[in-house]
Amino acid sequence: MLTRTTEIAIVGAGAAGLTAAIEARKAGAHVTVVDENRSPGGQLFKQLHKFFGSQAHRAGVRGFKIGQQLLTESQECGVEVLLDTVAWGLFEGNNLALKCNGRSELLHYQKLILATGASENALAFPGWTLPGVMGAGAAQTLVNIHRVLPGRRVLMVGAGNVGLIVSYQLLQAGAEVVAVIEALPRIGGYGVHAAKIRRAGVPILTSHTILRADGVDCVTSATIARVDESWHPIPGTEQTLEVDTICLAVGLSPMSELAWMAGCQFTYIASLGGHIPLHDENMETTVPGIYVAGDIAGIEEASTAMEEGRLAGLAAAEALGYIAPEVARERKAAARRALDELRAGPFGEARRQAKIRIVEACHEHRT
Repeated sequence: MLTRTTEIAIVGAGAAGLTAAIEARKAGAHVTVVDENRSPGGQLFKQLHKFFGSQAHRAGVRGFKIGQQLLTESQECGVEVLLDTVAWGLFEGNNLALKCNGRSELLHYQKLILATGASENALAFPGWTLPGVMGAGAAQTLVNIHRVLPGRRVLMVGAGNVGLIVSYQLLQAGAEVVAVIEALPRIGGYGVHAAKIRRAGVPILTSHTILRADGVDCVTSATIARVDESWHPIPGTEQTLEVDTICLAVGLSPMSELAWMAGCQFTYIASLGGHIPLHDENMETTVPGIYVAGDIAGIEEASTAMEEGRLAGLAAAEALGYIAPEVARERKAAARRALDELRAGPFGEARRQAKIRIVEACHEHRT
């Protein structure tokens, strides 16, 4: 079996992985990034909207342009990128098992950064397996990457940022969003995203759920209903909507299979997407030499993923001796301050507190 060698292996060429790779490579480390997709950039290339926050966090820049900037920077500094390559296992002796060009290979590393992202959650209801029921992220990929409209009349289930943003992008692509429904009594996303689709005439129905999808070979209608405080459908509130597409935006879960395989310790935090690998303030897990960054470390936003990637890249390069401790200390502190800024305010405070608990639990496990 062919064996490659590198100093820092990174799984995932999205916002977190590319930022980590750039930081480590600029420090002088040999970095290899592995991604199962044919194009790097992760979710950034599906994001047509402008980012929020400060100029330091690329406010006002559209997601796909940020992806292009990261790609250019990684190429210019000499990061090795293996695309269309699946990382399917971890073996003793710091060996990452890959499937590349139809054959199995091993990538021997000294440090490993897992930036594997997240997967969409499903929602089971009668008719949920009919063609036309899909994740909101899948619809976003069809529209923004492949320029294919998934349907003409769409019901969006979930009013978090993903549901609101994808609804607006479907409108831009020419679809009619019949309604956005949300089981909670209030929307979970930013008001600015909700305002855009409301101005376009799309109703946002809170305290509503989907009861079933109907159709023979594909979706032809969906029945929704209002729910009470115990999440039970209220009889007599049912509505049947003529739709050919139902998009599910009901949350994401970290893709943490490799971290489980490596023996990392986990904790469960629902607000961050479920099971999260314990990690310290340097993003290092309970397995020495293995770091996490981005959605695998808790579902947040692309700006946060980039700062976590920066922190993991700096920490891994420092551990290999490429950055002097005093220099690394200053640069890591800057990344942590940036993360605190991104987690400020009512939306971010809960995430900040959850991250503090994760770091504390990681240190408790080590002692």
